[in-house]
Amino acid sequence: MSRRLDLVCPAGTPASLRAAVDAGGDAVYLGFRDETNARNFPGLNFSRDELKEGIAYAHERGAKVFVAVNTYPRAGNLGPWRQAVDDAARLKADAVILADIGLADYAARTHPQLGRHLSVQASASNPAAIGFYRRELGVRRVVLPRVLTIEEIAALNAAIEVETEVFVFGGLCVMAEGRCTLSSYATPCSPNREGVCSPAAHVRYVEKGDATVTKLGDFTLNVVQGGERAAYPTTCKGRYRVAGAERYLFEEPASLSAMHMLPELAAAGVTALKIEGRQRGRAYVAQVVAAFRRAVDAVAAGAPLPAEELAAITEGGKQTTGAYRRSWQ
Repeated sequence: MSRRLDLVCPAGTPASLRAAVDAGGDAVYLGFRDETNARNFPGLNFSRDELKEGIAYAHERGAKVFVAVNTYPRAGNLGPWRQAVDDAARLKADAVILADIGLADYAARTHPQLGRHLSVQASASNPAAIGFYRRELGVRRVVLPRVLTIEEIAALNAAIEVETEVFVFGGLCVMAEGRCTLSSYATPCSPNREGVCSPAAHVRYVEKGDATVTKLGDFTLNVVQGGERAAYPTTCKGRYRVAGAERYLFEEPASLSAMHMLPELAAAGVTALKIEGRQRGRAYVAQVVAAFRRAVDAVAAGAPLPAEELAAITEGGKQTTGAYRRSWQ
């Protein structure tokens, strides 16, 4: 028997929230329907009334709700971001997930009873940085960047006094954890300020003979031939022509999958496991959360990991362990 890891699950809609809770999530993370969170896409996220109902649904079933307020406020316009923190506190969310240091200071001073988690967008990955957030801003949990090996996570946990949360399934981002300027360059929208990476309104699929050309704004990100699967076009996973050859310049379309590494992550001192996918539907959320629920419970009981097959719902049909076992620097 070992310590039970918390399972933190995505919810882009109220239906996904209920699916995540019903499938066994210990907590759900979500955002308001505006630019204050890093998944600001049409048809996603929560109104204040929907959040109130969602929190009641989760709390009645023993689950927590974390509100992501993890984009960076515009200069001279702090209002929407502070309002998001105020409303999360008023509606009794369990914590807010913050990236901006000024907003974290505001939350600490204005709502000291509200839990504060540090977003992966803050890219805090060393004891000095994490210690500052704990000491000065009362941050109790840090979502670690997806660039650390398990050995580095273990060393970090041994040196800090806050909980850590790591991603175990879903999309990867190589552009400094969502702080992407390539997407901003290709479209007039910013992931950092407006929460939109590769916004759908700027995505186009163009049939050209047997090929499908995927474009973001005026830029071609990939040309997919025949039976090859086309992933959602993001700049960091585009296939470009370099020195006369076409190749994935930054990263291939693939999903992080670390279920088989849960015992190692538990031994490394991790507190919580995060599933990515607020843009995904409730069926995806229910399937992935249920699979990880079984795996987390098996690890806690000292039992073998169950055989789970999630390859069919991964990006591009491919899985990777990301940086957990990297051979690159």
